[in-house]
Amino acid sequence: MKLVIATSNMHKVREFRSLLKNLGNLDIFSLRDFPDYIPPEELGSSFEENAKSKALDAAKKLKCLVIADDSGLVVPSLNGEPGVFSARYAGLHSSDKENRDKLIAKLKTLPEDKRVGYFECCIALATESGVTKISRGLCEGQLLVSPRGSQGFGYDSLFLKYDYSKTFAEMEEEVKNRISHRRKAFDKLLPSLQHLFGC
Repeated sequence: MKLVIATSNMHKVREFRSLLKNLGNLDIFSLRDFPDYIPPEELGSSFEENAKSKALDAAKKLKCLVIADDSGLVVPSLNGEPGVFSARYAGLHSSDKENRDKLIAKLKTLPEDKRVGYFECCIALATESGVTKISRGLCEGQLLVSPRGSQGFGYDSLFLKYDYSKTFAEMEEEVKNRISHRRKAFDKLLPSLQHLFGC
């Protein structure tokens, strides 16, 4: 069965491929396999709205089953920033480093006990006829003002998950994939996928 992961972010594609590997004979594609496809703008006010919009648009235009996610970092003491703007926190085409630098500057204005936050991931599963399932996962932790580690992407080097001594950017990929917000959302989606694929 053909399944499209509606992202061009290869970090996310690799993570999803790892999560999907036990689901049988799947032909997995990403948006890099469809260079003429233009995804919709992320105009939603929540991760769920953006995930649903991306999944449904790709499913209708590519005429296949699609998984799309929207995820980001939420810092309650910064009024929920960066939130849905996580990928473009420092500007529309900002780099991961520029986004981290902006966040670090804001975190430094907070007392240490307020430098906490969570990654949130919403995953939408859609067919041409509509969104069939939405799932949500959270991963809470302490936020650092000095990056640690070279793995991962985004804010991983600033995020120290509770009960772990390594940031997401210091962890082995296999460990991160087992405890991440994306994994938690995926686990909630898994029964729907297993039903679809007859597992």
